[in-house]
Amino acid sequence: MSDALLTVAPQRWALLALARLRSLWQRWFLWLLLAVLVSALLVTVVWLAGRHEVEQVQAALDRDTADAVSDLRSGFQRNAQSLRATQAPGADRALWPDIAASLLREHREWLRLEWRDAALRPLQAVNTPYRMRILDEATRGAEQSDVTLACAAARKLGAPAYSPSHYVPIAGGGGVEVMELCVPIDAGGYLVASYSLRDALIELVGPTLTRGQEVAFTEADGTRLVALGTSRRTGTRVFTSQQLIDLPGTALMLRVDGWRAAPDLFPNMLTALVTAISIALVSVLVLLARDTRRRLRAERDLADALAFRKAMEDSVITGLRARDLQGRITYVNPAFCEMVGFSPEELMAGNAETSAAPGAPSAPEAPYWPTELAHEYQQRQARRLAGGMPPREGFESVFMRKDGTRFPVLIFEAPLINAHKVQTGWMSAFIDVSEQRRIEELSRASQERLQASARLATVGEMASLLSHELTQPLAAIASYASGSLNLLGPHAKGDQGEVAMAVRRIAEQADRAGQVIRSVHDFVRRRDRTREPVAPQALIDAVLPLVRLQARKLGVIIEVVFEDKLPAAMCDRTLVEQVLLNLARNAMQAMDSPDNVGSRVLRLRVARAVAVGGTGQEDGRRWIEFSVADLGCGIGAEVAERLFTPFFTTRADGMGLGLSLCRTVVEQHGGALVFEPNKPRGTVFRFTLPAAG
Repeated sequence: MSDALLTVAPQRWALLALARLRSLWQRWFLWLLLAVLVSALLVTVVWLAGRHEVEQVQAALDRDTADAVSDLRSGFQRNAQSLRATQAPGADRALWPDIAASLLREHREWLRLEWRDAALRPLQAVNTPYRMRILDEATRGAEQSDVTLACAAARKLGAPAYSPSHYVPIAGGGGVEVMELCVPIDAGGYLVASYSLRDALIELVGPTLTRGQEVAFTEADGTRLVALGTSRRTGTRVFTSQQLIDLPGTALMLRVDGWRAAPDLFPNMLTALVTAISIALVSVLVLLARDTRRRLRAERDLADALAFRKAMEDSVITGLRARDLQGRITYVNPAFCEMVGFSPEELMAGNAETSAAPGAPSAPEAPYWPTELAHEYQQRQARRLAGGMPPREGFESVFMRKDGTRFPVLIFEAPLINAHKVQTGWMSAFIDVSEQRRIEELSRASQERLQASARLATVGEMASLLSHELTQPLAAIASYASGSLNLLGPHAKGDQGEVAMAVRRIAEQADRAGQVIRSVHDFVRRRDRTREPVAPQALIDAVLPLVRLQARKLGVIIEVVFEDKLPAAMCDRTLVEQVLLNLARNAMQAMDSPDNVGSRVLRLRVARAVAVGGTGQEDGRRWIEFSVADLGCGIGAEVAERLFTPFFTTRADGMGLGLSLCRTVVEQHGGALVFEPNKPRGTVFRFTLPAAG
């Protein structure tokens, strides 16, 4: 055991020594880091102070340069005006040399003034009295390029213009940079003034600028033309500022170089202040280090809690929305954004606009509110913000997606309470119930279809029962009619003849009614009907007597049109006659309305047709088309969608089975029943039947 203790003790001491060294290293590392930071702070303060002084010097130099450029431009303009004034109306040409000499004494920057004609030939010339003659008369002819350029620019601009500078050598060495000014005169010709650029700097630039700086004219590429001022001293820094002098016909750069000594260090007071701030910074850093550890621990816990809550909010399919007490949206989860189609930025963008607008309402509108329900939602939100409690079981509403579609939602709302037990807003949960409503609608539609099927079955049973029950009475009517005809005899005359005709019509209609009942009975029982060739005119003639009876009551004019040489139709005569009769009656009833203004015409037309199948290919057989056209008010879009639906009718006394049965009869014959708008108004119903043979 003693050997084990001896082995463990050195290991413990080694671990303790490593822990102490680590602690010392961390402590000294922090102090070293602090010293580096303080040194960097001092260096930065000194550097910023020097940079500030440099910027101040440069800014002052830029201002002086701008002032000098302004002085130069003003001086050039005054000189041009003075030169133009020598040609005032009424000036004598003989007096011009004296006037020019007076101007030269006032403007030392001019070397020579010339009066030239329109061809630039010199007429008169005067040189400055302050210099020896520099410009040779032999070189001042009309072909002088600098004067030609200046005068060409002046003639083009209609105002004074300048030439580029040119170098004029002086006898004995050296030379002068000269610039020509050309001023056009109204009487024709030009006045030319030759500038000495060095004298222009002396006369037109303030003397204070040249005392501590060097001022120079340069070209655009930096070539120095003339310079004036103090030369650079050793141990100084150069500050340069240059600006463009844009003159008509040429451009010069004014460059100003300033000489300043390197900035000194700050006084001791500022150093002491920086040291005191550094000590305070050390103390603050120590306190901040402790506070930072506590904050990091709290932030880590808070980040975990926020991540957990975020994961929960992103996983739910229920939309969540938070509002403050002014009705502004403060939070939405991804499910709500997906539900309404707006991003969180779009939903909260209206908050800033509403709060920034003067007199903005306390309850701003939301972009997912339908326009037609916005006022109702405003009132509901105002009641909620006033303290009204929502129902605990929630309530239904309608929202609008970004694409404009509406969808129903179930809303649950509760007060939003903070940690101090104070209400800061409202939290709302939304459930999209559009899928539930769709399933309910499908269930309701299925129920309606089942009810319709049951009613159709009931109608079939009633049709079978009626056909069975009415057969005997109709047979009795036919028998009594035949007996009456036998009693009247075949040679009845006068009133007896008319009675015999009426009894004969009764017998015919009773027999027809029996055929109709048998056809309906066979149709309901889905028996195969016997079809026969029937002339189209016979089908129309069979229903015309009944149609005319109703037409007389309603004031309808009947027009019947047959195409020539029509073949016979292969059909069940009784059923097709009922189809024609039903369509004709519907057409006349459509024209019997207060909205129908004008003539009432029922048009029955029979013609050849070509049937087209569902594959888009024409049927090779021959077809006959029957059409019934009216001049009524037409069929609306909503009615057209449900026109052939069983039990759908627009009349209070209708059953809604007529058109449905008509289409079924036509389709059993292989044809099709369609409708289309009539021109100028009304509707045309068309159906096709196969031709015999």
